Amino acid sequence: MTAPFAADARTPAELLHAYLRAGAPDADPSRPLITFYDDATGERVELSAKTFDNWVAKTANLLQDELNAGPDDRAALLLPAHWQSAVWLLACWSVGVTAVPGGDPAEADLVISGPDGLEAAQACSGERVALALRPLGGRFPQRPEGFLDYAAEVPGQGDRFAPYSPVDPQSPALETTVDGLPLKLTGEQTVQLAREGALRLGLDTGSRVLSTLSYDDWTGLEAGLLAPLAAGASVVLCRNSGELTADQWEKRIDSERVTLRLG
Repeated sequence: MTAPFAADARTPAELLHAYLRAGAPDADPSRPLITFYDDATGERVELSAKTFDNWVAKTANLLQDELNAGPDDRAALLLPAHWQSAVWLLACWSVGVTAVPGGDPAEADLVISGPDGLEAAQACSGERVALALRPLGGRFPQRPEGFLDYAAEVPGQGDRFAPYSPVDPQSPALETTVDGLPLKLTGEQTVQLAREGALRLGLDTGSRVLSTLSYDDWTGLEAGLLAPLAAGASVVLCRNSGELTADQWEKRIDSERVTLRLG
């Protein structure tokens, strides 16, 4: 029986490191890890594993050094399924912060919000970071009061990241839901479930998964990030795509060489 991809990885951040070391085996090395579409704006972004990791490192440095976040902290992520959301998830796991997609800001130590969540995010008494989610990672025209503008803060951060202390695979990493029921996972449990999802979905290093699902529950996280990462595969995230015609979907699936569509 063939060992799973990144068999020694025990945290989600280690899955990304393994992906980088492997160099996307059995695939074109220029293939992106994440391709993102926003069909409301016409945006299309491709991120190779190396570029994605650079964004993760910069964001993790922002978390650790500027926001003073650490393994005892919980971050509410009020974000859609977006390439920057995937960056924030891996940054949290790199630092050891527990990621809580769609979580209650009032119960979190810090909050990361897109434009649609800014009002709710004000309930957080800790650090608040706002993402404009504009094409090319652009800034807000005017920074929301009481928030850091992620696009303004992240460019100056370091391109390499090292946590102040190693992330414990047995520490809390993710709070999400499955079929509406709460699910709390350690880093090691998150990786194990991601591997099980990759096996169930039949993913391997040549797979290309298209997902239109939200990151606010396990199903969307599995489909749009974790299972592909655990398999050494790649993902196509599509946002605001409800108006696409069958012909447009067919063309996208063909052009992106999608092997599995979810959502």
